[in-house]
Amino acid sequence: MPRLSIWAVRLALINFITGFTFGMLMLWNKGMFISGHIWRLLPAHMELLLLGWTAQLILGVAFWILPRWRSSRGDTRPAWAAVIFLNLGVWLVAAAPFLAWLTPLSLLGRTLEAAAAALFALHAWPRVKPPAV
Repeated sequence: MPRLSIWAVRLALINFITGFTFGMLMLWNKGMFISGHIWRLLPAHMELLLLGWTAQLILGVAFWILPRWRSSRGDTRPAWAAVIFLNLGVWLVAAAPFLAWLTPLSLLGRTLEAAAAALFALHAWPRVKPPAV
């Protein structure tokens, strides 16, 4: 497994554990009230699980499984940048409700996530070929 895939899957698992921990705290709060502020974790919980875990895992596996062109994966710098941008974007969007004084934080995070998708598509596009080519 390539190094980028290893790191993407590891980071996906960190997001998975963090997102499920937030979900556990919210569920625990429903059964045994701790604080009303725990519900502020809901946007971070959704962000970490939907994009931080799922999209990151897809990115890591796609990098590994897409066919290589003449035994090379091509220029991997856009794929590495995609992993970095996706993680920064997910954590900025997840932190936005707690840092209300930084209003453009969520917008910056979403921009980084979109840039990550574009960078990974830029890297993967030449590797997607029909069979027997």
